[in-house]
Amino acid sequence: MTFKIEQIHHVAYRCKDAKETVEWYKQNLNMDFILAFAEDHVPSTKAFDPYMHIFLDSGNGNVLAFFELPNQPEMGRDENTPLWVQHLALRVKDRAALLAAKAHLEANGVNVLGVTNHGIFHSIYFFDPNGHRIELTYDDATSPEKIALITEEIKQEMLEEWSKTKRAPTHTHFLHAAELDNNSASAKAD
Repeated sequence: MTFKIEQIHHVAYRCKDAKETVEWYKQNLNMDFILAFAEDHVPSTKAFDPYMHIFLDSGNGNVLAFFELPNQPEMGRDENTPLWVQHLALRVKDRAALLAAKAHLEANGVNVLGVTNHGIFHSIYFFDPNGHRIELTYDDATSPEKIALITEEIKQEMLEEWSKTKRAPTHTHFLHAAELDNNSASAKAD
């Protein structure tokens, strides 16, 4: 029997404070608090490690979960990985929704980076109270045409070239070409 993944059931992260995390996600991202459970023993390992496990509705059957682990050392992060790498990207409907989210976050005192144009989607970035980087994004109207240019053949070629050279292949540079041209023109004007 073969199988195929249907969708992500939930993604779980660690949080510093479960209540603060629920309130922050409700206030800043309008995510509903849908489930919580707490136990003294980890069901899979049977280890004694009391925890609170909370679940938030991310839309369309997607769930974002957090664990608060009061008996473990203070949360940290992988210091060898840049802050921008590990993040959670959540989709919004369109540019108007992204700009509304940005204004809402900034009004709540959240420092927001962007709007960043990725060629096929546009994003803003910020951190939750646990230090997790969050991206809100919407797909560009031209995404289907641009994605069609990055077909099975091209993505495989890119992966093979990267695997051999560890240098960025140029196949998708067109996605950021206009932004790079604008930055170059700005730099020359200065």
